[in-house]
Amino acid sequence: MKVLLTGSTGYIGRRLKHKLLKDKSVELKLFVRNKNSLSKEVLKDLEVIEGDTFDKDKLRLALKDVDTAYYMVHSLNKENYKDLDKISAQNFIDVAEECGVKRVIYLGGLGVKNDLTSEHLLSRIETGEVLSSSSTVQTIWIRAGVIIGSGSTSFEIIRNLTEKLPIMTTPKWVYTKAQPIAVQNVLDYLYDSIRLETKEKLIVDIGSEELSYRDMMQQTGKVLGLKRILIPVPFLTISLSSYWLNLFTPVPFIVAKALIEGLKSEVTIQNDNAKKYFPHIKPISFKDSVHKAIEEIKNNQVVSRWSDNWGVNWDKDHDREISDAIFVDQKILSIEGLQKQDVYKTFTSIGGKNGWFAFDLLWEIRGLIDKIIGGVGLKRGRRVQNELRIGDSLDFWKVADIKENERMLLLAQMKVPGTAWLEFKIENDTLIQSAYFYPKGVWGRLYWYSMIPLHYFVFNNMIKNIVKKAQRKNMK
Repeated sequence: MKVLLTGSTGYIGRRLKHKLLKDKSVELKLFVRNKNSLSKEVLKDLEVIEGDTFDKDKLRLALKDVDTAYYMVHSLNKENYKDLDKISAQNFIDVAEECGVKRVIYLGGLGVKNDLTSEHLLSRIETGEVLSSSSTVQTIWIRAGVIIGSGSTSFEIIRNLTEKLPIMTTPKWVYTKAQPIAVQNVLDYLYDSIRLETKEKLIVDIGSEELSYRDMMQQTGKVLGLKRILIPVPFLTISLSSYWLNLFTPVPFIVAKALIEGLKSEVTIQNDNAKKYFPHIKPISFKDSVHKAIEEIKNNQVVSRWSDNWGVNWDKDHDREISDAIFVDQKILSIEGLQKQDVYKTFTSIGGKNGWFAFDLLWEIRGLIDKIIGGVGLKRGRRVQNELRIGDSLDFWKVADIKENERMLLLAQMKVPGTAWLEFKIENDTLIQSAYFYPKGVWGRLYWYSMIPLHYFVFNNMIKNIVKKAQRKNMK
């Protein structure tokens, strides 16, 4: 069976890819925006088509000879995402018809169309409707609400709020009902949909027990061994709630707002097709889902995170862009006598719990300022502490390029009046640390000049401490 997977570098897609790769009866094909976001092993073993769903010629290459295709695409981080999602879905189903694809499997969200339906949820529903409009392609539309797993948006919000706030003033939306589901169950339904013996189009609503968001936070507190007090208040609007989530969780304001707007309406199961067509799948309880997610975090086994593809423009040529940077702050130190892999492992361990090797308090203040003005801040941390890959979030940076024992390029995702990069590069017996900045107007230039004194201390100490740590590794 030839299967096409889109969104294979996203939160669900990356995990589904791992599951499909274990099935020797499946010939897997990937459709990605950037091949560099995939490992060398994947590129070697699988057929990979680079492109996006707005390019029908690339879609034809991707869907050629395919039996079943997974549609795992959305444009939430773009302003006009609702329109883009409909165009994307229409292109995909049109080309799927043309190429003779038998089945499309789509993961959407629980919910119904009414006056309370948020724009984000409405977009997911409309995408499913477009994909289900074909007369020749069967669509299996899996609908999930709150997905609980290490790195999922919902879990990171619930966990961060529960861990950081012993007393919470909560808005009315905490009483909204939902049916959460473990990420491993979501993967089970998606995977088993390949061989589902039915030819009719299906909408399959999935979830475990019905809980309010208040219930979820209280149960998470019990799993973490924390007692939490929730005090409901009537005056927390959607905007205030969004700023509140932005400040206390890793989720940026734009994502928080889309999620909060969706909490006005219940996201509960509307049909019994999960039990009817997948009777062998038994949904894991909310508490057990939380237990498993926490264990994965503790054991550095987080396969994917919600932020893996958030805010990434894969069309950019970052090497060309940094060559155009107007301002450059470069530090160079000798690493003669040191092993390149020790230096590489040191600078790629930066961020998250390890900090930034110098003036961590200043980094924390900068992260807090970024959160206050609606940025991503430092709370995203890292997926795991001992590994990085292209597309990973690293505090308020994104890994734009990484070459083993040679280079790491970080793209800034904090709020700045321009575009910024931070590069660590090994050349012969030297470590080169470069901060690049392309300012936006006068404010961008003023920002750079105002930061020069801080850069002098922060970046000088950073490279010195990287080399010192590598030297200690070398002596072991």
